[in-house]
Amino acid sequence: MDKNKLKKMNLTPIEDLISEDFGDVGTPEREQFEMECDAFIIGEQLKDERLRAGLTQEQLADRIGTKKSFISRVERGHADIQLSTLVKLFQGLGRRVSVRVL
Repeated sequence: MDKNKLKKMNLTPIEDLISEDFGDVGTPEREQFEMECDAFIIGEQLKDERLRAGLTQEQLADRIGTKKSFISRVERGHADIQLSTLVKLFQGLGRRVSVRVL
């Protein structure tokens, strides 16, 4: 929906709310916010795939040679992981990772 239409309806566009709280695109605060959002999304995808596979965090950790606490941190978006680790995590679930640059 376009910004003018939202304002006529007395609604604030989400982009304006995000900018208000985390700064404009390109600012360090906004970059940090966006990185944390990406980590959260990846964690949610991992958790969803793990649950679909019927595995516990501990079982997945055993499959890929890591600790349950690491799986937990990734699922909560609290781990900065390398691409190779991301691939390994999803391979442990029988899935593949595809990267697309936008």
